[in-house]
Amino acid sequence: MTAMEAEEQSPVLLETERLVLCLLPPSAAKRVLGYHAENRSHLAPWSPPNPPGYYSEEYWRWRLEENRTEYLEDRSCRLQLLLSGEREGAVVGQISLTQYCRGPHQSCTLGYNMDHRYQGRGLMKEGLRAAIELAFGRLGFHRLSANYMPVNERSGRVLRSLGFVVEGYARDYLYIAGAWRDHVLTALYSPDPSPPGVRAFALPSSGSTPTE
Repeated sequence: MTAMEAEEQSPVLLETERLVLCLLPPSAAKRVLGYHAENRSHLAPWSPPNPPGYYSEEYWRWRLEENRTEYLEDRSCRLQLLLSGEREGAVVGQISLTQYCRGPHQSCTLGYNMDHRYQGRGLMKEGLRAAIELAFGRLGFHRLSANYMPVNERSGRVLRSLGFVVEGYARDYLYIAGAWRDHVLTALYSPDPSPPGVRAFALPSSGSTPTE
């Protein structure tokens, strides 16, 4: 199976002008490992401690399989970013929707990172627009939270440009790069005032596809 065929089987496949966003299969472990190995020092200042085996193909085979399971169980959506003209090429970034809170709350947390060689081209903003549309559309969320360290003003600018507003400031919010770090708390809300749908109150069954 080619990488393109595997991507087409992804439970999520989003395309923008320059990017493809998908849940890569376990067979793509080497590509995802390559992304993290190449960006190890670049991502370190913004990342929590990595689990054992993080820089191994075995770990990423497990993680990519888990990503698909979590999506089908309505627990997360962890997307890899590929250049649209290079679908069998390197991973250039990641966007995640995690910490799902259903019921009347309907919120999740947005996270993202980009290969240092592709920063400054507007690619992350392009990918985030697609992920936000997915979150407020197919996934049915009402609120997205996204938090960043005050020193990471680049991330703050990206969020503000997408409409996120600052809602607070949390001291010692996350353990990042060897210390507890303060974070600016931001959020974006869906313009759709509709009440939560059936998905909001349903208990997901293992292996089932969430209702759209």
